[in-house]
Amino acid sequence: MAGPADGIVDLYSRRAAEFDADRGRSLNEQPWLDAFLDHVPSAGTVLDLGCGSGEPIARYLIGRGRQVTGVDASPGLIALCRERFPEQDWIVADMRGLDLGRTFDGMIAWHSSFHLTRADQRALFPVLARHLKPGGVLMFTSGHEDGERIGEWRGEPLYHASLSTAEYRERLEAEGFTILRHVVGDYDAGGITVWLCRRGDGTMGV
Repeated sequence: MAGPADGIVDLYSRRAAEFDADRGRSLNEQPWLDAFLDHVPSAGTVLDLGCGSGEPIARYLIGRGRQVTGVDASPGLIALCRERFPEQDWIVADMRGLDLGRTFDGMIAWHSSFHLTRADQRALFPVLARHLKPGGVLMFTSGHEDGERIGEWRGEPLYHASLSTAEYRERLEAEGFTILRHVVGDYDAGGITVWLCRRGDGTMGV
């Protein structure tokens, strides 16, 4: 039987304009974005998984000189990205099982992968690894306790799930990632939990 997790793509597809209107532009994420960009070449490439409408994350990355490829399962959100940033690459696709056939200097999944079930999150780690160049960096947000939570947005159920902190670490390390920084409940950035990691270079493992 379908549940709230199965309805996430439909929710953001039906209500793309409302999501865009509700998405804050204050960019309290900027310190994290700057820390991420410290590890991305000045003209490097970034894969934005669950890019939404491109505001404000992709806009900031583009403004800092990076070439962005955005992926989102909502056609309406991708349409907004294409309208706002036509010089970038925007793809309607589900991050689960994604295989673009190319790699990037950096990858970000900000407030996106935590809408996947725990099983889908576990299956996502190989997807992340195969899209990063050796030495590339990954930044994503998560919960910190194993479980599921059903919130509400504009009167509709909104699904979130999390693995345990220990399992996130184990799965990252299994795919060759080194954790550069991990903060649980960064209240300066809205109380979020963030991971910043580097993919091993294939020789020394970091």
